[in-house]
Amino acid sequence: MPGIDESRPFVALNIAVLTISDTRVMEDDRSGSLLVERLTLAGHRLADRRIVTDDVEEIRGAVSAWIADPTVDVVITTGGTGFTGRDVTPEAVEPLFEKRMEGFSTVFHMISFPKIGTSTLQSRATAGVANATYIFCLPGSPGACRDGWDEILANQLDVRFRPCNFVEILPRLDEHLKRAKAKGATV
Repeated sequence: MPGIDESRPFVALNIAVLTISDTRVMEDDRSGSLLVERLTLAGHRLADRRIVTDDVEEIRGAVSAWIADPTVDVVITTGGTGFTGRDVTPEAVEPLFEKRMEGFSTVFHMISFPKIGTSTLQSRATAGVANATYIFCLPGSPGACRDGWDEILANQLDVRFRPCNFVEILPRLDEHLKRAKAKGATV
């Protein structure tokens, strides 16, 4: 049965939060604030927090800087996952993925469907791994961020969660990069 193994010590991760919006500022960024509150209450550390506009280069630049920083373990974005002309988060972030996490979107939609029905189809929530950093792109609503954190990320970013979790494999995410460097390849 899945659950928390209290006999294992908690491991705090460094998590960066990026809000993507043409209209939000820190004072009214409810989704970003919700994620910061949840991650710190869980015992993780906020590595950085920013707001950028719905612009591919701005989004990609912020995420690229964090995945290049070896102290950042996880990046969570909120916003820009819909279908309007300004919703470009997947287009900005997915090209950075070395590996795409197909199951994240599936599980996110499974969680959302009982709450919002077929409206979940309007989300292009996505996730992947780049430079040994997990990247999760959530929709911009506080409800979607709550669901994404409470029902997926809180467990998967907790090393005590059984039967398995993302924290356990974090040290091995860059094995392919280490092998390539050992062979003298440019990465």
